[in-house]
Amino acid sequence: MRGKNKKSYPPRKKNNTKRNSNNEASNRSERSPSRRKSSGDNKKSDPGENRQRGDGPQRSSRRSARPSQRGRSGGRFKKSDLDPSTLVNKSIKVNDGGKKVVTRAFVALEIHPQLQEKIKRKGFVNTTEIQDKTFEFLSRGESVIGIANTGTGKTGAFLIPIINRLIVDKKNHKTIVLVPTRELAQQVDQEFRSLSKGLKIFSSCFIGGTSINKDLDKLRRTNHVIIGTPGRINDMINRRALKLNEFSNLVLDEFDTMLDMGFLKEVQKIIDQMHKRRQTILFSATENEKQQGIINGIVKDYQKVRVSDGQANTDNIYQEVIKTKGDDEKIEILMDFLSKEAFKKVLIFSETKRQVSKLCRQLKRLEVKVDEIHGDKSQQYRTKAIQKFKSGNIQVMVATDVAARGIDIDNITHVINYRIPFSKESYIHRIGRTGRAGKEGYAITFL
Repeated sequence: MRGKNKKSYPPRKKNNTKRNSNNEASNRSERSPSRRKSSGDNKKSDPGENRQRGDGPQRSSRRSARPSQRGRSGGRFKKSDLDPSTLVNKSIKVNDGGKKVVTRAFVALEIHPQLQEKIKRKGFVNTTEIQDKTFEFLSRGESVIGIANTGTGKTGAFLIPIINRLIVDKKNHKTIVLVPTRELAQQVDQEFRSLSKGLKIFSSCFIGGTSINKDLDKLRRTNHVIIGTPGRINDMINRRALKLNEFSNLVLDEFDTMLDMGFLKEVQKIIDQMHKRRQTILFSATENEKQQGIINGIVKDYQKVRVSDGQANTDNIYQEVIKTKGDDEKIEILMDFLSKEAFKKVLIFSETKRQVSKLCRQLKRLEVKVDEIHGDKSQQYRTKAIQKFKSGNIQVMVATDVAARGIDIDNITHVINYRIPFSKESYIHRIGRTGRAGKEGYAITFL
């Protein structure tokens, strides 16, 4: 009977490069980093990613993870509370015609000549709006709350003033940078190193899923900036390997995401150890009353800088909903999309690790250049997969919400929700990976 229902998919160009079979084989036996006690930062993993481990009986949750013939996520999965009609936007606005924001050139700012040279070599000429409006405050050591959308240069906004001050005084401006995800921590560390190379200013990055012994070795060396996820930083503090009495500056990047992921207690523990904290820099893409109350408890006297209204803005992203009759039709439509030239760099979301792996296997069988990231993949695997996606070696990345939250990749042409997300917040985080920095983006949701 199954043979009769076989579908034919649009032909794809033959992939002359051999499939890298070692990637999956080397990670098949890997246990999820989030299950190791030493990993720390994955203790509060997103419920959507680990839904197979829910409160119900094991047999029932296994059954629910199999998509039914009607194309639904399955029996006992939490039903999405999204109204599909709200996921449509066919009238995009890339530039609303408002006043043009004029920012200064980096050469016009009071930046040390050695750092100016690094900035020039990276090809940066003008500041972004958030960089321009926060530079003087941060250079004077004032605390700042910055509200800015993803892709607006927030990382440079805090790294450049920090490095600028450390060049002059390496002892009194040591900084802790906390971010919500492993991938974002690595990206911030890479950016820091590219700006500080040769300046004798050193950083270390601490994330779950990596060697504890190597992390302990890092802390035996001089570190002016510590970058990491809250769980692993706390792990180092609990082992008495990291003492925060020398660190006076704190950066909380993507604070709204940190709250979403349940890291508030972990963050508060770190703050309580920073007895000499003089400057707090907090960046968030969104803001609300609950979040504001938490911020007021963390920092008392600060400058607030807004370059967005604190509401998730998706006006520049073309959004479409496609209703399908089942999973067979869904994969057929997906393959039709992927055969088009416009779909150059595609990020596909599904709800659970099992669903992500299944879709990735399907696409590989259909000769799509694809990889996957989720909580059961080792950190090394995830880093390599993201690098392949960044460099264009693969066309498609399939991911869960948690694994993709830290992805900072330019020019993602399309985001596809293979399964409809459970909440509006999740939807906004997903489609925000495309249309970055006000550029045009495309998001498609399958029902």
